[in-house]
Amino acid sequence: ARASILKAGGECLTFDKLAMRSPLGKGTVLLRGPVKARQAERHFGRAPGVPHSTTAPRVRAKGRKFEKARGKRSSRGYKA
Repeated sequence: ARASILKAGGECLTFDKLAMRSPLGKGTVLLRGPVKARQAERHFGRAPGVPHSTTAPRVRAKGRKFEKARGKRSSRGYKA
C-alpha cells in the first residue's frame, strides 16, 4: 500500500507526525490493513467437508496420514 500511495503523489505519516502537522486531522485519510488477513480466519465459516465450503480443516499435521485418506477426498477413491 505504501508504494502505491507514494506513486500517486501521497505520503505516509506516523500518528505522532500527523498530530504535529494537523491536530484536528483535516484533509487526512486513515487507512487500515485487511481485518480478515489472519491465518486463523481460514478455519472459520461453514464446516470443512460440507458442500460449497472453502474452510480449511484444523489438522495436526500436513502429512500423508492426516485428512488425505480414502473417504475424506473425492480424488482418493470416494468421499463420504
